[in-house]
This record gives sequence, C-alpha cells and structure tokens, in this order.
Amino acid sequence: MSAKKAKDFKNTSDPAALEILEQIEDKGYDTAFQRYLDQQPQCNYGSTGVCCRICLNGPCRITKKAPKGVCGATAYTIVARGIARAVAGGCSAHSDHGRHVAETLLEVAEGHAKDYKITDSDKLKRVADRVGISYEGKDDNTLAAEVAKLALEDFGTYKGVPPVWLSTTITEGRMKKFNECNILPANINGSVVEILHQTHIGVDADPVNIIFGALKTALCDYTGMHIATDLTDVLFGTPKPVKSEANMGVIDPEMVNLVVHGHNPLLSEMVVKAAKEMKADAEAAGAKGVKCMGICCTGNEVLMRQGVPIVTSYASQELIMMTGAIDAYVVDVQCIMPGLRAVSECFHTRIITTSSISKIPGSYHIAYNEKYAMENAKDVVRTAIAAYKERKPGVVNIPKVVKDVIAGFSFEAMMDIFASVNKENPIRVLNDAIMEGQVKGVALMAGCNNLKAKQDDGHNTIAKELAKNNVFVVATGCAAQSYAKEGLLSSAAIDEYAGDGLKAFLKKLSDASGVELPLVFHMGSCVDNSRCYDLATAMANDMGVDVPRIPYVGSAPEAMSEKAVSIGSWVVALGLPCHVGVWPPIEGSPLVNDVAQLIAHDVYGGFFYFETDPNIAAEKLLYHLDYRAWKLKVQKATAEKLGTDLIHLW
Repeated sequence: MSAKKAKDFKNTSDPAALEILEQIEDKGYDTAFQRYLDQQPQCNYGSTGVCCRICLNGPCRITKKAPKGVCGATAYTIVARGIARAVAGGCSAHSDHGRHVAETLLEVAEGHAKDYKITDSDKLKRVADRVGISYEGKDDNTLAAEVAKLALEDFGTYKGVPPVWLSTTITEGRMKKFNECNILPANINGSVVEILHQTHIGVDADPVNIIFGALKTALCDYTGMHIATDLTDVLFGTPKPVKSEANMGVIDPEMVNLVVHGHNPLLSEMVVKAAKEMKADAEAAGAKGVKCMGICCTGNEVLMRQGVPIVTSYASQELIMMTGAIDAYVVDVQCIMPGLRAVSECFHTRIITTSSISKIPGSYHIAYNEKYAMENAKDVVRTAIAAYKERKPGVVNIPKVVKDVIAGFSFEAMMDIFASVNKENPIRVLNDAIMEGQVKGVALMAGCNNLKAKQDDGHNTIAKELAKNNVFVVATGCAAQSYAKEGLLSSAAIDEYAGDGLKAFLKKLSDASGVELPLVFHMGSCVDNSRCYDLATAMANDMGVDVPRIPYVGSAPEAMSEKAVSIGSWVVALGLPCHVGVWPPIEGSPLVNDVAQLIAHDVYGGFFYFETDPNIAAEKLLYHLDYRAWKLKVQKATAEKLGTDLIHLW
C-alpha cells in the first residue's frame, strides 16, 4: 500500500466495489484505483496536449521559453495532430471489430464456420434492402455473402462513393453538409491511413484542416460501428427486452464463475452456449454448473441477447477477483487491464486471452478461430472448471449487492414498443411526446469509467437529474453498466426518479406494449451507439428537419479511451451537443479548444462542451434540450401559420 490515505483510493460510488476496496485496504493488492494515485501528479504537458512525440527529434514540450517544437510546430498544430491521432485509434478499434464480424458472416455464408448460423433472417433482409441489395429469390447464405462482401468494401475498396453504411443511415442534410465540407470518406482503411499520414511530421500544420481530417476519420468510426451492430444482429439475433441482474452479488459461490470481458462477441456468444452444454462437467467437479457474467461491451452484448448478468464495469474489473470466487476471465479485445494478471497471481483465477493482437504475459492463451469456435469455447470452460477445483473457500467473500436489470432495447425493439401506440408511424410517439412537452427530449449516455472521476458518480448523477426533468434516457457501454449496477435499468427506478411527464410516457408505452420498461433504456455496447443514432435519424426525418434541430444530446461523463474521442467527434459532426466529463488534451491550444466548443456548432450544428461537475453538466444538457425544443416548436408554428416549409438553419 502507498502511504496515501485509504480514502484517496476508494474513488467509487459503487457499493460493491467500495466494499472490496475496504476489505483489501491493508493487503497491498495492486488496483487501478491505487495506480492512478501513484501516477500523481500527471504530466501537465500531456494533459493539455502540448507534448509531441510524433518524431524522434522529440519529445517536444511547448512552453513560454520554447513556443515551437524542433520542426517549428506550434501548440495548435501539436494539439490538433494529437487529437486527430486519437480519433484514428478509436476508429481502428471499432472498425477492426466490425471487420472481424463481417469476415465471420462471410465465412458462415460460405460454409466455413460451422458453429455459427444466421439467426435473424429478417434483420439480414432489412440491412440488404437498406444498402441496395435485392433479397428476392435468394437464400440466407447467398444474401449474407453479398451483404458481407459489400460491408468489407466499405473498409478498403475505392468505389468513388462514400461508404454505404454511412450514406444509407444518416439524413440527406448530413450528407449534404459533409459533401460541402469535403469530409465524406471513401473507405475506412484509407481514411485512417490518410489521417496518420496527414499528421506525420512535415505534412499538415493547419489545425483546422487537421480537424476536418479527423472528422472524416470519425465518420468512418461511425461506419464501422454500424457494420458491427448490423451484422452481429444477423449472426446472433436483434436484441429484445430481457431481464437479468447486475453487480457483484451475481457471483455464485456454488457455481463455476466465468467472466467474459472485452468487446467482440464472436467467442463470448459461444462461451455462453458451451457453459450451458457443459453443466455435467461442472457438476463432476463439485459445482452446480457454470455461471457466465460480463464486463464492458462483451458483457453488454451477451446481456442484450442472452440475459447474462453484468458483474461490474471497466474501472473495477480487477476487484471482482478479490472476492475469491472468480474462476476464469476470458478476454478478447479492448479495455482489458494488463493488471488483471498481477491480481490473478494472488488467487486461483485463470486469465485467458483469445486474440492474436491482445495478449498478456503470463496468462493462458486459447487462440480463437471462427472455424473452431465451439471447440475453443469448450476449452475456455474446461479451463474455468479446472480452476474451480483450486478455489480456496476460506477466502471467498462476495458483496451482497445485486440489482434487477431490464435490457435488450435495440432500435427495432424500441420501434416495436412505440408501434403499440402508433403502428403506422412508431417514431411519432416519441416526437409527439416531445412536441407536446410531456418529454423534454432524448439524452444518450455513453462512455467509460475514468479514474480522474469518482467511478459511476457522474453517470448516475446526470441520469437521475435528466429523468427527474422528464428526459428520455438511452445508454450504451460502461455508462449502461453504471445504471445496471445502480438499479436504474429497472421499472422500480421509474417511480423513484422519473418526473411526472416521463413517468406518464413510460406508463403509456408499458400499458400498450405489455412490456415492463426501465427508467433508462440499455441500447447495447459501444459499437451500438449506432443504434442510438438511428433513433436520432428517425426523429429528424419524421420531424422534417436535420439532426441539429432535434432535442437530442449526448454525454460521456467518464470518457477515457481513444474510442470515446472518435465517438464524440462523429456525434458532434452528425449534429448533436456532446458533453464530456473530463478535459481532453486540447487546452494547450485555445484555437482547437474554441473549434471544439464554439466553431463546430456553426459548421455542423453539434459541439463539445467540457464539464467535470455532473450537476452543472446536467443543467447544461437540460438547457440545450429546452432550447432545441423551444426553437423547433416556434419555427414549426411559424411555418404552419405562413404555410411554408420549416427552415433548415440552426
């Protein structure tokens, strides 16, 4: 343990995580909470974005004494290059995920991945129809092969037109705007290569031009995410409302406890299936069965489709091993702390890596191959069962914290619920509620955990304040897991936190559909932010306006990764105000900072604002919703009075 006070490293509002941190206070276990403190004070040059490591002349730090780097780059160039490269990193992570899913769908269609099947034929046809592929007279495999090949063309084939998964999922107004600004990408891979080239030493020094290049790359991030969402639905089914549980109380001391963690569901779906099939193997080892539970977006994927419970979220991923009851961690890619391995050395837990690009020294490695997916999955479960035999009952101590969860709200599931009120035009149900003042608007809560903030506090504080003020809240990623652990993904939370208007709106939907609804709607993993934007596109098209006009905002209270930077960038470019609860590394350039928070609005209608206080952030989100709703209502009334179309300026 560091000499720092114990209260300094108990930086969480999750009661289960807090209980574990209190238990280990004097045991010297290595955790992200303590490592964050050990890093203090963090480098101010890096925090403000004025440290450049792009070439070997550096690192260069911008100061009053040295206002330019060795090459002559000033702060605004260095900051712009740094943030653009973060966008490229985030786009690469999401899009590599999407590419892997597309390649697997093609393998399935061609008969090379026998353990998978096309689960949702209707979704396959809807996607094919949207991207311009006829499905008449074609079997599922033939159609899936065509869809998968077209998706793969969006990654790397120059067609002389923008990526299909971009152009067919956004409004005409957004396409026109991107064309005017010359940021329509040709393909995903090319745009990532281009922005890395653009930000190489001796290429682009114009910060505004670099930012435009970053936004082009961010649109590719959106494209790759939408591909991942669509094709995962085709393979495993489009989520529908499902009940489950969340937080560390889901760990069962009498079961083999197996955690799936990461972001790509291709193996985790198989692991969940294998766990059910191998109950007898677990019983032979003395357990009652195998219980799967999830962390991060792999956890969200299997929650949405299989009802697998959420055990915790990113920041506290190490802590669950300290319950002494986690037998195996199977990880794929993204947001996996290398520190997991050090903690596992103190327990019996097996850390199992599965990806050729994501390994941790000292862990077990089971190389995932889609051609042998079920065999790989069973190897994972066998490893977990073997670890269970080594569990030490005397060290098992599981926090008794568990919350009810209702998840599974894909865009399609949400439209089905709205259709129970208005079958002919489901989205009109939400738009009418907004225009009539029953609901203030929509807020997308997304993003990670960041140990610069108190874990989950920003997420939960903002969501509760928005709900109290009649905002319809949707969520993805670790934000959704914060709400799961807090109990906000339950119907009971409606009575406790919802304002009268939101409460009446949700009751109307529940009564009409027969579906029990939660306060906050869990729409999926990080790539499933594409589902949330589909909701924005539908709202805008129904209202007859472009997205910058609709009462819809985004918030990432604990943004942490490059993926959060890329998501936020396309959210802004696609026309939405985007709150971020931590300061990104751009303060070193007032120009870049002003572009993000002020000038972006003039060009795209969306903009960033940075606020670390969740209460103030909620106030600002409510202001932006009020302003957009008020302006839209006034302009709609004026257009009706004068018999003209709605104006399209913002």
